Amino acid sequence: MKIMKAVLAVPGGMMVVPLFIGMLINTFTPNLLKIGGFTEALSKVGFPTILGMYLFTVGTKLTLKAAPEMLKRGFGILFAKVGIATALALSVAHFFGGDIMGLSTLAVMVAMSDTNGGMFLALTSVMGSKEDAGTYVPQSIETGPFLTMLIFVGAGLANIPWLTLVSVIAPIFVGALLGNLDHELREFFGGHEPIIVPFMAFTLGQNINLASVLTAGVQGVVLGLSVLVITGAICITVDKLLGGSGIAGAAASSTAGNSAAVPNAVAMADPTFAAVAPTATVQVAASVIVTAICTPILTAWMYRKVKKKFENEKAVDKALAKEAKDGTR
Repeated sequence: MKIMKAVLAVPGGMMVVPLFIGMLINTFTPNLLKIGGFTEALSKVGFPTILGMYLFTVGTKLTLKAAPEMLKRGFGILFAKVGIATALALSVAHFFGGDIMGLSTLAVMVAMSDTNGGMFLALTSVMGSKEDAGTYVPQSIETGPFLTMLIFVGAGLANIPWLTLVSVIAPIFVGALLGNLDHELREFFGGHEPIIVPFMAFTLGQNINLASVLTAGVQGVVLGLSVLVITGAICITVDKLLGGSGIAGAAASSTAGNSAAVPNAVAMADPTFAAVAPTATVQVAASVIVTAICTPILTAWMYRKVKKKFENEKAVDKALAKEAKDGTR
């Protein structure tokens, strides 16, 4: 049986498929894994532990060695994406009472603010330059719930104890420290991050009832298209302003598959989000799928545009060189 092939055929499959399996169990047989021991540890009660492991592996991949140009453009794209996500989330919170067309402040913030790193690196490696791919180093700060929590606390949208914030960033910090001290540790833990993702998704899914999926589907598609168009336009513009081609900006117009874990993590830190977290999770998961399909299309369009411009400039330079040569005869 080609199970792995089938899972990978689904956009964001290693996150999305285990997530939905977990939701099926929680909806139809919620007590199936509640038998104690190691089995129950892989149910929803194990989510915090697995999330902590994931944050540590992410931290090991944060390297301080990057060229200034990469850092400048990477931080530019990071601030653009997180900035527009924050502005839109605050607008939903303050002008629409925390809900716009069924999309909560939490769903908007999470889906808009975190780029699919694997997709970004794949797209920029094929259609961009090494510098384009390198801009993901600072962008990887988006990963995980810490930035969302920090912004929500700063904006007065959440009441999260400072120790909880520390507990979220501590695994990332320790991972980053070890990863920068020893490249072999970085390669080992960073390389094994994908193994943790399906377990995290499976335990997360067991916090969601499928009834919420039926009410969140359409809004999730709208959210995904909004992420593509809004963050794509902003990131392309900023990338170009900072000397890039716009390809890296286009490749950043996605929602990270692992973002589906963030709403529940925020709700664990501030229970006032517990009511909207399940629906936000499904909407973010839908955004992951939509952008996984559409972001490569946008990036390919940007690539063709850049390539055509380069070819036209090359043709003009060749014509000018020919005229100059003819003029010297």
